[in-house]
Amino acid sequence: MKDMFPRGSTAIVATATHESGEAPGLSSMDLAVGASVKALASVGLTPGDVDALFVATPDDFLSGLTFAEYLGIHPRITENNRTGGSAFLTHLMWASLALMSGQCNVALIAYGSNQRSASGKLVTPFRPSIYEQPYKPLNPISSYSLAAARHMHEFGTTREQLGAVALAARQWAQLNPEAFAREPLSMDDYLSARMVSDPLGLRDCCLVTDGAAAIVMVRSDYAKELASRPAYVLGAAAETTHREIASMPDLTVTGAALSGKRAFAQAGVAPADIDVVQVYDAFTINTILFLEDLGFCKKGEGGTFVENGRIAPGGALAVNTNGGGLSCTHPGMYGLFTVVEAARQVMGVAGERQQKDVDLGLAHGNGGVLSSQATVILGSQATL
Repeated sequence: MKDMFPRGSTAIVATATHESGEAPGLSSMDLAVGASVKALASVGLTPGDVDALFVATPDDFLSGLTFAEYLGIHPRITENNRTGGSAFLTHLMWASLALMSGQCNVALIAYGSNQRSASGKLVTPFRPSIYEQPYKPLNPISSYSLAAARHMHEFGTTREQLGAVALAARQWAQLNPEAFAREPLSMDDYLSARMVSDPLGLRDCCLVTDGAAAIVMVRSDYAKELASRPAYVLGAAAETTHREIASMPDLTVTGAALSGKRAFAQAGVAPADIDVVQVYDAFTINTILFLEDLGFCKKGEGGTFVENGRIAPGGALAVNTNGGGLSCTHPGMYGLFTVVEAARQVMGVAGERQQKDVDLGLAHGNGGVLSSQATVILGSQATL
């Protein structure tokens, strides 16, 4: 079957983040709406212009309906698909298809969570089955620890290499005024941090924050009327391999190997063409796995690939330029923030961390315990 994804036919024209860090007194939906109104206003639109809503807050399983009511609109499409942190990239994929089929004209994708102020810890609906429960896993971290331990065993990956991921994220965060964790982080700080689930320590783990993000999408023929430099959607693909980590076919290979391959084929580009990479770094092992599976290095070479500041500011490959989930923000699910940062880099509005001459940006989302993967490739006008 031929993949008929409408390359370059839709575009992101606006992005917004909102109240990243701590937002006491605001609900998850308050935050999602705040980001949405901000994104719409930046291009002269209002909620009344939106006819397609895509949202999945962590504490409202009917959040699509709540979102529409809160905005005071009656959208043609209300989508509440939940695959974890990859959901928002699949929302983008379906929004592109809906726009091109004429089912909608303005699509709004949003997310918000108040998990830090509401609970002070990572909130997850993911519960172990009767097969995993006897082992009392600290999910999700225990599942990711299994993947990290296997990668270390099979390929010789070291804690210092995992630490290189954490240090790079922190260095990018120091260039981002929106980042929650901007204080210096050394390798000694990383190695001396308490162990949480061996081999992953505290600095291998994402932040626990409040926050929200939103993007606005339209067809390309309308995009130039709203934004001077839209981020065009060149490819978008997803892949699901399992739910529980015990059912993962190979602990060192994720569905990104397939979602990435398809997204690159849709876009007509290769990993070597990409200028900036934004991946879902809930844990340091994620970055290594996804760089391998997406084709930026060979399987098993991710540890050496990230060494010596290669993915840090000034390195050979700009990865997670906002600071990622490790140092910028992680309000329960981080996926939409990868799209926001990739779009901002392509649109040339990323401030001090802006990379030079960005024409191609990749965003990658991860859901569950390495269970659901989604890859999006964005491009500038020059790539059409």
